[in-house]
Parts: sequence; structure tokens; C-alpha cells
Amino acid sequence: MSRGALSAIELTRLRGNTRAGGTDWVIEEWPIAFEYNGVAHAVMLATPTDLSDFALGFSLGEGIVEQPGEMDILAVREQSQGWVVEIALDDARFDMLQSRRRSLLGTSGCGLCGTESLASALRPAPTVPMTQSVTPGAIAAACAALGNLQPMNLRSGGVHAAAWVSPSGLLVREDVGRHNALDKLIGARARAPLQPGFLLLSSRASYELVHKAAMAGIEILVAISAPTALAIRFAESTGITLIAFARGEQMNVYANAGRVVCRS
Repeated sequence: MSRGALSAIELTRLRGNTRAGGTDWVIEEWPIAFEYNGVAHAVMLATPTDLSDFALGFSLGEGIVEQPGEMDILAVREQSQGWVVEIALDDARFDMLQSRRRSLLGTSGCGLCGTESLASALRPAPTVPMTQSVTPGAIAAACAALGNLQPMNLRSGGVHAAAWVSPSGLLVREDVGRHNALDKLIGARARAPLQPGFLLLSSRASYELVHKAAMAGIEILVAISAPTALAIRFAESTGITLIAFARGEQMNVYANAGRVVCRS
């Protein structure tokens, strides 16, 4: 866990009619600025961990690059008011970015803040292939394992996680924002291609999360909480299997159920 993820905060605990002082660990939330070729593009409020993964996942999800090799992380600089991630793009990619540049201030709970029009809010994404399957038992096992693989959440609570679940185990990224956690995971997954598997989210399944999954070519998305109607429609159109309310072996499949194999 890198420096800056958690802070020890003094508090007053109330237990019935008694009160006592104490200390609690609280998750951090800081502005993280992404600069491409020296030009500020986006500022996200996020937990300052795995920032290189965050920058890569964000860049892939936004279509700024299509492959990890099309960008370089030059530096991650801590400043008094937050962090700056300096990113280098080649001229062609940078020209494309400038032609569609939008100023983006994203809160930890927002995946589309700063979008300037309806057309740019609902962006197209590729259709994913149909190559993988999953069993309810595998989903239940992953849900049971996830909690103990969230060190920041175990200490502070209120931290989202995104996990890539494969036969080799769970790769987990955490953040105060669910969109940020998924960007970090997509970046980590792109750096070191992993075994086939599925995406597990500790949050609800919103449109933006399904869109990020589609951009990353992820076939199966499992959320512990509820989906939105727009997320379901988008999953249907892009071929993603969308599973939500995953609690043990009880879950709902909202789109493309053919990948879910029930063992008799």
C-alpha cells in the first residue's frame, strides 16, 4: 500500500450515552491530473495508489491509445495539492487527442463529469467476442475471496474494488471511486496479459463501467450490487454477459446469459 492511501484521523466514538476519543483509518481522496505531452487533459479525484495503472487504464478506456505501447509514463509527481502523471504520446495520437479534447473534472463517484454533449456521453464501443464461460460456483468463490484481498477497505471501509478473476487467482485494484478502481485494473491487466477470466466489481454496474469493460474486450462482468437499465442495454448491444446482485451462488444474469454454465 503506497503512501497517501490512508490517513489516521482523530475522532469521538459514541456508544450509547458514553463517548471516548480514538483514531480511525480513513481512505484518502486527492486530485490526480493527467498531462499528455505537457498539456493538462483530465483531473480525477482518486486514491493515490497504482497511478501508472490508472493512467494507462484511463487512456485505453477513453480511446486516447489503443495499445499500452502507444504511451509512456514519464513521471508521477506528488505536489502540495495532489499528483500529476506526465504521459508522452506520439504525434499522431496527440493530434487526435487535441482534436476531440474535452476538459474533464471527475469526482470519485462520477464517470462522465465534464462531458460536453449527449453524443459524447454515450460513446460507441466494440462488440466483445464469445470465447469464455463461467459457472455460478466460480463467481461465488471469487465473491467470497474478494473481501480479504482489499487491504485498504479492510482498514477504512468505503473503498471500491475491481478484480480480474482467473484460474491463477484474483488481481485486485482498489480506489475510493469505482470507475477509478476499474481503470487501475484495466491498466494492470494491459501491462501483463493474464489468463482468461471475468471481471468482478464491488459496486453497482453502471453504464460507464460496462463501457470500460467493452473497450478492454472483457466478456463477463459480475457486480455485487445492482445494474442500471442503461448498463443492461449497453451490455446487450456489445455482447457482454452482465451479472449483478451476486451473493453466493445467487445472482441475476441481465444480458447474454449464454456464457453462464450451470453444472448439473
